[in-house]
Amino acid sequence: MHYKILIIAPAWVGDMVMAQTLFKALKKKHKESLVLDVFAPSFAGGLISRMPEVNNIIINPFPHGKLNLLQRIKSGFNLRKNNYNQVIVLPNSLKSAITPFFAKIKKRTGFVGESRYVLLNDIYKLDKAKLPLMIDRFCTLANNGKKPDIIEWPELSVDIINQKLLLEKFNINSEIPIIVFCPAAEYGPAKRWPPEHFAKLADLLTASQIVILGSSKDTDISSSIINQINDKTNVFDLCGKTSLSDTVDILAKAKYVITNDSGLMHIACATNTNVIAIYGSTSTLFTPPLSKKAQTLQLKLDCSPCFERTCRFGHYNCLNNITPDLVMKQLSSTEIML
Repeated sequence: MHYKILIIAPAWVGDMVMAQTLFKALKKKHKESLVLDVFAPSFAGGLISRMPEVNNIIINPFPHGKLNLLQRIKSGFNLRKNNYNQVIVLPNSLKSAITPFFAKIKKRTGFVGESRYVLLNDIYKLDKAKLPLMIDRFCTLANNGKKPDIIEWPELSVDIINQKLLLEKFNINSEIPIIVFCPAAEYGPAKRWPPEHFAKLADLLTASQIVILGSSKDTDISSSIINQINDKTNVFDLCGKTSLSDTVDILAKAKYVITNDSGLMHIACATNTNVIAIYGSTSTLFTPPLSKKAQTLQLKLDCSPCFERTCRFGHYNCLNNITPDLVMKQLSSTEIML
């Protein structure tokens, strides 16, 4: 007999990757009886398709931050036919729990969040001190409010055939080492290593191909980087040219990924590639790179981590003072030939 669970997914790419820890925990708990569906934004479909624990993806049509009350109620009525045994609501907002309530799902699990005592009935108070990591919080919801002893990290499936086709499409030589730059961060500039630093690093990596990944919103950043690189021969700007599932395959092919604390950092870690993650205003104590092959660079300044989107002092020293030479030193210490 099947046990059907619906997940109300988070709205951020990084959180979506980390949610796979929950999916793994649920699969371990319910084994072959589990049918797992995910209610997620359309952008996340390609990413979720690389998570083998998930059976079906249901597109969440509601823009982030919008109430759309009547539409959420109607969506709940439409989901009743799926006869879910349980729903786990990962966002802490009140509106994210409306659709599951009207879907009449018997067990509705989540943290209290925005006082969701009526909408949820399997509800827990979040103790941030006891559950500092996002993955701790997610997996606790699969374990009756208690942190599991073992949490399995995200692990995305890689499509080798699609990977080969992508390299051919963009004229990237599979025989020359590929270094991927992920220079954007949706959160804000306090998480973004400066474009001039990325450009200088590219100038130092003369024996490698540089591939820049990001969305169409990141083309200004990638253009700024490329304009400052001396030799652009082996530099490929793929911002806005790939889907999230394509991004998985390209990141998996990289010799190294140089990235900010961003959604692409979490995707890179889940492909088991080598990662150097640069942290500015945020902290590895909350959303660390989940990979044994990842290293972090963060300066211990008095003002960081501040968790601000922009630097309140205007100097961004937490990022500016991490020089390209420091990153090269980190790369050299791995003894991996570039």
